[in-house]
Amino acid sequence: MKTRRSIRKFKTKPIDESLVRQLIEAGRLAPSGSNLQPTRFVIIKSDSVRAKLSQATPLPFVSQAPVVIACCVDSESFESLGTRMHELKNAGAFTDTPLDKIDSESYTKRRTMDQSAADAYLRLNAAIAIDHITLRAVDLGLGTCWVMMFDQKKVKEILGLGENYNVVALIPVGYPDQNPSARPRIEMNEIVLKEI
Repeated sequence: MKTRRSIRKFKTKPIDESLVRQLIEAGRLAPSGSNLQPTRFVIIKSDSVRAKLSQATPLPFVSQAPVVIACCVDSESFESLGTRMHELKNAGAFTDTPLDKIDSESYTKRRTMDQSAADAYLRLNAAIAIDHITLRAVDLGLGTCWVMMFDQKKVKEILGLGENYNVVALIPVGYPDQNPSARPRIEMNEIVLKEI
């Protein structure tokens, strides 16, 4: 965590497929609320598709990285909430807790959210997966940058994504061609509001 930096300049060296798979596995293993697992990934290696991304973001380094991972959320994943809760219960996740007595159908009915809350919920879950990916990249000697400056409609069009998918972030991935210093962080006493 202390050595992770946003990398905006990459070497042209290709990334081995096994490393890309390890990044996606890190995202797959990320926790998600109610085990919903709504995050989906598009792995972009094609030179021509990465070049097209330059039409959807003002940040040139995105298309210059050897790989770009588009992190998306699937709005239809809410339909599997009952199944995911059932899986959690069967795996013993609720043992010795009040949730052990809840049935997945009644839980699903109680979890209805308005569109704004649902979108935020999906994005929060994707953010956890993205963080796992960026931290795993450091372990593998790779650099990443979490990019949210892009045109949603254009990116979805370039990637051929359906209406149920929304892109949360683009993550350019490659071997760093820069070594940025640590970014300033505010002090601990500035982030802890109080201890109760």
